[in-house]
Amino acid sequence: MSNVIVFMSDEHNPRYSSPYGHAFVDTPNMQWLADNGTLFENAYCPSPLCVPSRSAFLTGKRVHAVQAYGNNRLGIPPEKLGLGAVLGEDDVHTVFIGKVHAYRPSAELGFSETIETYADDPSGFDMSQQRRPIAVREGADRRFEEYGPRDRPWGRDVDCMDAAVEWLQTRAPALQRPWVLYVNLLKPHFAHFCTQELWDSYRDHDDLPEHGVEAATAQHPYAADLRTHFQLDKVGEDQVRGLRRGYYACVSFIDQQLGRLLSALVEADLASTTNLVYTSDHGEMLGKFGLWWKCNLLEDAARIPCIAAGPDFGAGERIATPIDLHDVQASVFSATSASHPESWLGTPLQDLASDDGERVVFSEYHGHGTRAGSFMVRRGDWKLIHNIAAPDQLFDLASDPEELDNRLEANPRMAEELGAALAEVCDAEAEDRKAEAFWERQVDLHQRESAG
Repeated sequence: MSNVIVFMSDEHNPRYSSPYGHAFVDTPNMQWLADNGTLFENAYCPSPLCVPSRSAFLTGKRVHAVQAYGNNRLGIPPEKLGLGAVLGEDDVHTVFIGKVHAYRPSAELGFSETIETYADDPSGFDMSQQRRPIAVREGADRRFEEYGPRDRPWGRDVDCMDAAVEWLQTRAPALQRPWVLYVNLLKPHFAHFCTQELWDSYRDHDDLPEHGVEAATAQHPYAADLRTHFQLDKVGEDQVRGLRRGYYACVSFIDQQLGRLLSALVEADLASTTNLVYTSDHGEMLGKFGLWWKCNLLEDAARIPCIAAGPDFGAGERIATPIDLHDVQASVFSATSASHPESWLGTPLQDLASDDGERVVFSEYHGHGTRAGSFMVRRGDWKLIHNIAAPDQLFDLASDPEELDNRLEANPRMAEELGAALAEVCDAEAEDRKAEAFWERQVDLHQRESAG
């Protein structure tokens, strides 16, 4: 029986870190965690958007089961058996710190303690989630100038990490039962503001993405939809370079905060009894295929980092088996010896084979920016993206990790097999219809509430 820290950043594409092979992004603490723990090479989010992904993690359910289809939380049914509440029933002490952005306010998530939170109001409503027809997000182009050095660039993140460190030093050592600390920071999510020091450290790395709008994948209708929705035709080369440089700086900031957690564990004499898992809620396109942020099921948006170290994880191990955030959630139950609900998804990370070529992982997207939903399954090296209102995409990630070549027509048998695997998870067309109907109900509820 051991304790667990889940440190979840926001919008970290794992490819931008040294453990996942990046040449220059400075992440020594992530590297230390990988060298002294286990790195999961192929980790995915439940959905490449904040509220859906975090809500799935906290409930043990698929996004379509929670009905957290987008970042609008209005009308999502209450979920009384969230992660904090279920662990509490087994006498596990749970602590929530940082960004919430989940299906319910933090006070209703069932954690034993809730400290220093933000993005906690579920009542706001964003009409730009409309998909049919696709809404244009007015003012999205203002994001293109949000990078570079400025005073206090980290928002609430430093305060949240201060609270986490203080809790580890003062509260954790006195607990006589297992505990789980769930720490959520906003970076490296845009805006890509940073300190002068970190900005200067990447002065030679204001680069451009290797694959832009000229790539075949960039011509897919859903990619074109996203560029329209976010007004991405307005981003200039200097802005691309600045945004990427700022992102690298923000990733290094997150790495520094990971280092603070590692130091706090040692100082509180908790390192030998505590597992630390670093992960994120989704990735970031960072200009690849002319796309930014997330909102699609390509690797750069759907992949997440997952590195775990502590008494339950071997040192220097690398796991190729595909996983997702549900497996991270299940590993929390396993480490604390709590009972994992039978209806909840996930297999403990500790129990996974190193290279299971038959295991299927699933992700889905129902949010803003595309004309209809999309669904992903990955098994072994192959990945299918089933797009409801556009051609499907099939990628062989072993030979084509950048997803430049849609192999759908050349490999109909593999597409059929993965389509059958998707059908075992859900009826994609039916779930898309449910998502659209739920959006219409959200709009109606918002209008009635606005009318008083």
